Order: sequence, then C-alpha cells, then structure tokens
Amino acid sequence: MAQMPDPDLRRALADRVRFYNELGIYDFYRRESRAVESVAPDALAAVEIEQKEEMSPRKSAVVLKQTEENIFQVLTPRPEYSAADPIAALKLIREDLGDCTRCKLHQQGRKQIVFGVGNPRAELMFVGEGPGADEDMQGEPFVGRAGQLLNNMIKAMGLRREDVYIANVVKCRPPGNRTPERDECETCSPFLMRQIAVIKPKVIVALGAVAAKNLLAINAPMSELRGRFYDFMPAGARSSDPSWQGAKLAVTYHPAFLLRDPRQKGEAWKDLQMVMKYLGLTPPQKS
Repeated sequence: MAQMPDPDLRRALADRVRFYNELGIYDFYRRESRAVESVAPDALAAVEIEQKEEMSPRKSAVVLKQTEENIFQVLTPRPEYSAADPIAALKLIREDLGDCTRCKLHQQGRKQIVFGVGNPRAELMFVGEGPGADEDMQGEPFVGRAGQLLNNMIKAMGLRREDVYIANVVKCRPPGNRTPERDECETCSPFLMRQIAVIKPKVIVALGAVAAKNLLAINAPMSELRGRFYDFMPAGARSSDPSWQGAKLAVTYHPAFLLRDPRQKGEAWKDLQMVMKYLGLTPPQKS
C-alpha cells in the first residue's frame, strides 16, 4: 500500500496548490507515469506541477495516480462539493470567484463580473465568449441586441430564458468587445467548468467559434464544428452526481454574428433543431 507523504510535504503541496487555485488554475498533471509507490518522499517534493497547455476534452482531466489524486482532493476540496443543491453550489462558486483579479481584464475597464444566469437545473445551457457593454453594465449575460436575438431563439425552441442557463467563457468584458485572449480564457474557464459540473446539463450549445474552440480544444472553422454532437465532460471539475456522464455539445453561430449576417439564421435554426430533437422539444404552434 502506498504511503502518504509526511506532514511537511503535505503542507508544501497544499501551499503550492492553493497558489495555483488563487490564479484560477485547478487542473494538474505530472510528466512521468512512475507509480507513487516507487518514489521516495524526498523525490515527491521535486514533482513539477504545471498548468495544462493544449489538451483535448477527453484528456483534460487530472492525470495522476490514484494516491496523488486523493492527496489533492484532500488539500483542495472545492467549496461547492459540500453543497446540498445546485443553487447553493453556484453561489459558492461565485463567492470563490470573488472580485476576481486573476487576469488583466479586471484592469481594463470592466464594471462588474458577469457570472451566469438561469435555471441551475437546466437541461440546456448556452455558452458565449464574453460580456459586452450591456452585459457589463447589467451584470447579466446576453441582455443587449444579441441577447434579444438569443431570447427569440430560445422561444422558438419552445422554451423560456428562465428554463435554460446562460454563461460565457470569460466573465469580464474585454475592452472594446475584442476577442478574449488565450490566457484570459485559460484563467477564467475553470469557473465555467465548475458551473457546468454543478448544473449537469444534457446539452450545451457553444455560441460562436471562441466558445466552441475553448470548450472543445479544437482549432477548426465553424463549417467543420457545426452539424454534429460532441461528448463533453468539463475539464478539471467533478459533478456531485456520479451518474452524470457529461453533456452533448453542439456548436452554432453567435447571435451577434447573426445580427451582422442574417442570412445564416437558417443554418443556426438547423443546429437548434438538432438540439430540440435530442431533448424531445417541440416548437410552439403559431396562432
């Protein structure tokens, strides 16, 4: 049976992991695959813990031996793990996020953090790239012109906005509504992954290329990403329901893009119809 590290090493590991958590980094891996049993306690102190670079969704979980996983679960229990329901769990994640200063966006004019909104038990979740000016002002995702179009898309599916959950890859407005940069997405996305693990949706719809590429870790054009389902499990996050085996993920155009090019609304409707069929939804009858 593997021996646990001595108390000094455990404290050192806890300090290091806490440091990374404060940066918004929760996913770790080790370069070597040697069994923990064969590593002396002194050698364990030299194990290098790094932030993931580019990993596929299926490989983005923690890649550690079981004993090491247990160590990190003891040292860094996420607050939402103890929550009795998703409402309380999401509140704990929001409290953990705090008045976030983990990336440079907090210094570039954001007014407030835009966490997410909707049904904490939603079967359907929409994920965009980041807040715009209206969202930054109101503290809620998709409330501007693009949000009005998204509301219409949701209504056309036979649902209400309050039936679904809506969030973004980054929770602070990039200046000038520019595309979120890679380091900003990598810093913020662990909180999105934790939200997904708490909500446990059946389907996630990635709105636009930025959301799709960050969720799937696939660098491909929209024409290749659309039209199919992907199996999706949030990286580095653990659901309280062991029976939840992840979500189906579909990709469609961002509502802001559809406002610029209304000709693509028909293609987006095809994507939503695919989702509706999977969820057993029927569009409302026109009166």
